Amino acid sequence: MKILDCTLRDGGYYNNWDFDSEVVEAYLNAVSSAKIDYVELGLRNFPKQGFLGAYAYTTEAYLNALELPDGPIYGVMVDAKTILESGFSIEDAVNKLFVPASESKVDLVRIAAHFNEVEHSGPIVKQLKTLGYIVGYNLMQAGGKTDEVIAEKARQAKAWDGLDALYFADSLGNMDGKEVTRIVNALRTQWDGPLGIHTHNNMGKGLDNTLIAKALGVTWLDTTITGMGRGAGNTQTESLLAVLDKEGSEYNSKPIYELVIRHFEPMQKKYGWGSNLLYFLGAQNDVHPTYIQNLLSNTHYGTDEIVGAIDYLSKLDSTTSYNGAVLSTALSFNDSNSKVSGSKAVNSMFTNKNVLVIANGPSTKKYLNAIELYIKQHKPVVISINISEVIPADLIDFYVISHNSKFLADAKRYQALNNPVILPVHRFSKDELALINNLELLDYGIEVKAEELSANKTYSVVPSDITTAYVLTILMESTPQSIKVVGFDGYEENDPRQQEMINILDLYCKSQLSLELVSLTPTTYPLTKGSVYAPDL
Repeated sequence: MKILDCTLRDGGYYNNWDFDSEVVEAYLNAVSSAKIDYVELGLRNFPKQGFLGAYAYTTEAYLNALELPDGPIYGVMVDAKTILESGFSIEDAVNKLFVPASESKVDLVRIAAHFNEVEHSGPIVKQLKTLGYIVGYNLMQAGGKTDEVIAEKARQAKAWDGLDALYFADSLGNMDGKEVTRIVNALRTQWDGPLGIHTHNNMGKGLDNTLIAKALGVTWLDTTITGMGRGAGNTQTESLLAVLDKEGSEYNSKPIYELVIRHFEPMQKKYGWGSNLLYFLGAQNDVHPTYIQNLLSNTHYGTDEIVGAIDYLSKLDSTTSYNGAVLSTALSFNDSNSKVSGSKAVNSMFTNKNVLVIANGPSTKKYLNAIELYIKQHKPVVISINISEVIPADLIDFYVISHNSKFLADAKRYQALNNPVILPVHRFSKDELALINNLELLDYGIEVKAEELSANKTYSVVPSDITTAYVLTILMESTPQSIKVVGFDGYEENDPRQQEMINILDLYCKSQLSLELVSLTPTTYPLTKGSVYAPDL
């Protein structure tokens, strides 16, 4: 049995492969002291756009500047796609990325490939073997493939000359022990060499699946420190070592435990890898974990919206592979390229009226009684940004929604209302509109353009897909007498949501159609400060 720790490679999906030198030094010393068999230092890539850290490339020049402790066999991973789509011949592409193994600190190269790349991968393996490397081949997204397909890929791999280990990966993190057993048995019908497994922990089964594979004779076991890896991460090195300790293994777990506590647990708190409910739901629905990772990193969206996005993604084709454009679709819940449309329904609707706009910041609940009293005393036209969590519906005149994820999260609550809803109809499907066909819908379109906030007769232009920006354009089109706001609490100074809202407010203030915005509850935004308790003189 061999443990292959791939922390610097798989963990790089959280920090762009830009590890602090202190962490790397501690990591290398720990895995060496722990007697880990193989250490995968990173990826091997051709140049990519944007900044990526050293371990996205793991070049020979960089490795020569590192002190690699004795003990482990060191390796890198290359995607088959990197070679096959390089524009070079396979032999030339491999030779541009790799020197002969005798001239390198790297002895192992693993090739990661999708099933449809297997038939093109033989020459990659052959050229790496010619250069003298130990070569592993990693079948990604093996879960759910039929026995026949898995066996056929194993047959092709066996036909390659000299492949040292054949891996299968639980890329979506949704395998269980039964699936692991099925895949191992299917591979074994054609492949009699060493097998390896790479698990993801989306459903909390990474360690169990690794141990089941080990019991079935799989001898190459992938792990990462604290499970650091794409999405929910991988089987934790320290957890596997703890189990093996009970079996009297020759591994030394204590250096890894110290590494975890001193260096990786603080990083985990910062970056947030690890299994949770949302990764579990994504795995259940065959949604690639990078979608979940990016949804969680987007500060605009709460749990309800992310759950809605997962449900939406599960109904699309090909979400087992990550696609940024598909993620944008999921976040807007609008996969059509429908033309921006709208009506003149909001023209002059609030002209010369005193308007109160309600957002869902914590202060709305804190000052609820005062806000209710203010509404009853001053009788403003009350606009709620999405459904208010606390303000009674009979005190609200209009609801405004611009983003389908917000709507889907609250769809059933809208059905119980009698108030008009202002929304861009073109962004909603017929089925979604049918959910609120009992309400009066006021159609005002929306278009997103960077650094622009403007109101037109039938639609608005906003710099980002934020409902508050949409509301401001509606008011610009309607020219009310005054605008007060509550629940616009704001965020910490360095929070990107704070900066985004400040940008929206700045664009609003620059418009000739803007009015002074007075916040009646505490806010960190650059608004005129008032008080919901102040008398109206």
